[in-house]
Amino acid sequence: MGNLNLNKVILGGRLTADVEIKQTQSGISVCQFSLAVNRKYSKEGEQNTDFINCVAWRNTAEFISKYFKKGSSLCIVGNIQTRTWTDQNNQKRYATEVIVDEAMFVDSKSESEGHAPQFNPAGAPHFEEIREDEDLPF
Repeated sequence: MGNLNLNKVILGGRLTADVEIKQTQSGISVCQFSLAVNRKYSKEGEQNTDFINCVAWRNTAEFISKYFKKGSSLCIVGNIQTRTWTDQNNQKRYATEVIVDEAMFVDSKSESEGHAPQFNPAGAPHFEEIREDEDLPF
């Protein structure tokens, strides 16, 4: 049996700040943000929060910056990436980030202003919304 390589992250939390989209020199959209994710309660009854750094690229970055702001609930799917570099003081620096592949709303419709699109890079078909009092079309 070969080695297992699996790197998949699913997070649900709230944005700690408004998302600012930037462009790389070659014109690719990118945004970095921090997601506040509550950890399960400890034995003492305290709830801890982790602040997870995330990076989204291209259409995913544009989707997040358009529909989400500080305090918005956001669910993301992605993978963990680590980076190292040497800073201006010749010190080695490390970063661990979640690279976002998918992003979606988790608030109710009223909280997300009536429309709750979901970004799926695989290009899933757009499904028609059916009211609860309508019959299904099959």
